[in-house]
This record gives sequence, C-alpha cells and structure tokens, in this order.
Amino acid sequence: MTSTHTTRPAAPTRSRFRWRTVDLITTAMIGVAFGVIFIGWGQVYNLVDPLTKALPPVSGLLGGFWWLPAVVAALVTRRPGAALLAEVVAASVEPLLGGQWGLLTLGSGLIQGLGVELGFLIFAYRRWGWLPAALGGLLAGLLETPFEWATYYPSWSAGWAGLYAITMGLSGMVLGGLLGWVLTRALAGTGALAPFPVGRERAEARRL
Repeated sequence: MTSTHTTRPAAPTRSRFRWRTVDLITTAMIGVAFGVIFIGWGQVYNLVDPLTKALPPVSGLLGGFWWLPAVVAALVTRRPGAALLAEVVAASVEPLLGGQWGLLTLGSGLIQGLGVELGFLIFAYRRWGWLPAALGGLLAGLLETPFEWATYYPSWSAGWAGLYAITMGLSGMVLGGLLGWVLTRALAGTGALAPFPVGRERAEARRL
C-alpha cells in the first residue's frame, strides 16, 4: 500500500542578514532617542571641556558616549548595518534639534557607525557580547580621530593627535562598547526586548 503522506521540505532558516520590520523600526527609534540625548551630552561636554585646557586631547575621554546608539542597536537587533544606521540617524537628529556641531555630526556619525560595525564584522556577525562591542567602540574612536583632527583641531601636533586617539579609543571601549552592552542587558532584563534574541536569552537565563 502506497502511503499518501508526503514529507514537506524543511523551512529555510531565516538568515541573520535578513531584516525584519521590527528590526528596522527599532534601529531607527534607538537612533532618534540617542539623537535627543546627545543634546544633553553636548552640554555635559561643554561643562567639562574647560577643565581639559591644559591638555586638550584628554577631552577624548568623553567621546565614546556618542557611539552608544551604534552599539546598542547592533546588540539588540543583531543585524549587519544596524550600528551604522542607528548612528547616522542619531547624527541626523542632533543637528535638527540645534546641536552645536551642526551638520558636521553627519560625518562623525558615518565614521563612528562604521567603526562599531567593524567590531562585529570581525567576528562575522556571530558574536554579540561585550568583546565585539568593546572592539567596535575602540575602532570607532580610532577612526574618528583623524576626522576631528582635520576638522576641529588642525593646529594640533601629531603627538597631541596620537594622545587624542588613545583617549578616544579608551572612551569608545568603555562609554561606547561596555556601557552599551550593560545598557542592552539591563533593557533586556525588563522584558522590553522580548522580540529580540537578547531578550529571549535573558528570559531563559532567569528561568534556569
């Protein structure tokens, strides 16, 4: 007797490179939210900057905060390009709200987003922990340094630019990468990221 049962082909596994609508919307919302927050961070920078006049490159220690949207978006959506998109959105919103650096933030946003993106690309978009986040923050700081040297500080010596690269890299690792990782895990712990892998992983860990 011939069976009438037919075996259905296995459904293809959804590629990690394929974006869902929720990924796109969330990435854009992260960018917008941080674009607003950046207005406040700019005021913090203005308060601290006079304290660095003796050694201006030290101001780079504040820089990493500006690439938080790239790190958070990448860790939340786990999609190639999320870091770049979120950072560019944030850099577009900031000048619209009267950010003090105007449209130059668009150049910074592009460079910083690419730097963070590279941190995850090096791991082939397969690792989404603190290490690629910190590496992305470091690379963003190193890539941003030549842009700011040419744009904002052309009178600096190569030595000062080198010191600025060090402070920007360190800040990128801590304020960008590690803080972004901590913030993402904290958000996941609230249940707000339930539609995303990081939210499901946190929920599963709490059940164990």
